[in-house]
Amino acid sequence: MSENYFSQLYNTDVSDKTKEKNGLKYLSWAAAWASLKKIHPDANYQYFEEPIKFSADGAPTVYRYWFDDGKTGWVKVAVTIGDITHTEILPIMDYKNKAIPAESIDSTSANKSLKRCLAKACAAHGIGLYLYEGEDMPEETKMNNSLQAECMELIRKKCALSEKTKAKVGEICKEVLADENGDPNLCEDNAKLKELKKKLLAVRKIVD
Repeated sequence: MSENYFSQLYNTDVSDKTKEKNGLKYLSWAAAWASLKKIHPDANYQYFEEPIKFSADGAPTVYRYWFDDGKTGWVKVAVTIGDITHTEILPIMDYKNKAIPAESIDSTSANKSLKRCLAKACAAHGIGLYLYEGEDMPEETKMNNSLQAECMELIRKKCALSEKTKAKVGEICKEVLADENGDPNLCEDNAKLKELKKKLLAVRKIVD
């Protein structure tokens, strides 16, 4: 697995998949898991169980997917990508994000917390982590969007100079962005976009 797997996941823009609750932005477990699996289809997750009933010989016979200390409860989820596992815990809370008393926890509240904890474990690998930092979008993604827009504007302006200039611009785009078929909007490599911007700025009008 690439050493930069975390950077790739962290810089994945999930801003269009976020929701808001109590004034805070969050990523649903389904969106987090789908975004992660698209990049790492081999990823898997595990819910941790606690045995609560035992047979006569002491073997566990019934499990539940939450833990408690007699006062409040929590869930535990692990997400694994390749040989890297991140395990997270999350209190079982109500809709106001207040801990639910242990005696009031049921399968529904535990299941909701499990899903939220799954999203948190995905974030530990990078997906949507910037939301926990209070950011709208990773800086690298913001820069990528900005460079794409700047390059598109330069292309528009240079192509308007003359037909020969337009052809030259096309050659430059396909040369720098060969893997993206010359389209800046398909490029996620900021270094390549910076190179394209530099070359476009140097283009002068070619008389037809």
